[in-house]
Amino acid sequence: SYLSIPRLLAAARETGCGAVHPGYGFLSENADFARAVMDAGMVWIGPPPEAMEAMGSKISARERMRIAGVPVVPGAPAASGTFSEILSLGLPVVVKASAGGGGKGMRVVTSPSELSEAISSCRREAAAAFGDSTVYVEKYLDSPRHIEVQILADTHGNVVALGERECSLQRRHQKVIEECPSPAVNANLRARLTSAACDAARAAGYVNAGTVEFLLEPSGSFYFLEMNARLQVEHPVTEEAFGVDLVALQLRIAAGEALPDLPSVPSAHAIEARVYAEDPDAGFLPQAGRLLAWAEPSGPGVRVDSGVAQGQAVDVHYDPMLAKIVAKGRNREEARRRLVVALGETIALGVMTNLSWLRRLLEAGPVVRGELHTGLVETLSLPAPTPPDEVFAAAASILSRAAAGGSSAPGSWPDPFDGRFRMGGGV
Repeated sequence: SYLSIPRLLAAARETGCGAVHPGYGFLSENADFARAVMDAGMVWIGPPPEAMEAMGSKISARERMRIAGVPVVPGAPAASGTFSEILSLGLPVVVKASAGGGGKGMRVVTSPSELSEAISSCRREAAAAFGDSTVYVEKYLDSPRHIEVQILADTHGNVVALGERECSLQRRHQKVIEECPSPAVNANLRARLTSAACDAARAAGYVNAGTVEFLLEPSGSFYFLEMNARLQVEHPVTEEAFGVDLVALQLRIAAGEALPDLPSVPSAHAIEARVYAEDPDAGFLPQAGRLLAWAEPSGPGVRVDSGVAQGQAVDVHYDPMLAKIVAKGRNREEARRRLVVALGETIALGVMTNLSWLRRLLEAGPVVRGELHTGLVETLSLPAPTPPDEVFAAAASILSRAAAGGSSAPGSWPDPFDGRFRMGGGV
């Protein structure tokens, strides 16, 4: 139902809705949905459909950026008969879905023999995930940073950038930790990045909030990756670092107002962790169950954006993200320490989560030092710590009590929790 444009429009009419904010998932970058909202006489709180279409195809977006003078990663089309052109880029290369995102329809190729199958498999995955099998190939950059720039554009021709976000801590191309500002970006590089991002927005005829993503090499060279024609999941770190409300600004732009004066530099450092219902010790498999207990952290500089409550069912029909926990500090280290504490104070019982894994990631040496790149998470060993003796003692006491109630066979033991406490569906 959340992908049904007619049902969403019907709900909007029934509630007397005058404007639609598409969020940052589902139909948020669907130009047909934007047009349908406007055709129904409602205000669309987002970019023009034409801008969404211009940036929705990575191939056309790359060409538009190249013409605008924004640097792009060397690439080639993946049409039949162009293997020699692709291989001339030099291996490794990465095959990408033109309409893709979130790591879907993407494969890294390290030898010529892998190229044909990689293109075929990416086409199949892209067609299934996005309804578009078009793919292209880029030179694979070894260990770059993933840097994105928050832009805002109004209907009066003003385009501004609110700094950059560091999004290099990713697992399987999915962001897990984001921060603002980036520890790798100085004032000079920030000026170059934000200038390129604003040029990209103007080239697309962009209005409202959007994000221009770049890959940054250690040399300081950066390349356009893609543009997200919507609000980002990680927008809270920009809000906390710059002291702004991006959603309020979206509303003002959609109402036809000109952008107000906005800060040009961050006044704080903010870091966000994405809390997922997943089991890090089982290959990060998504988990389902019921949240028997859910308690959010509090404290100086801590913000929680969540979509769950105690007693709520967590099922397989939606993204497994439960919450975003954000910590702000006077500097990066203060923000990092506050976030580690906040994650430790978060209580989630009933489903497995990545809370403990996130804390270990934030305590890893390279992360503490800000030595980040997109492949870092895959290289780190973050084993779960051994539980303290008190946990083993409590478990032994429970099992002993259960065993004393009948047969020594585990299957015949009474439930020591009387059915009241279950982790992920099991005792």
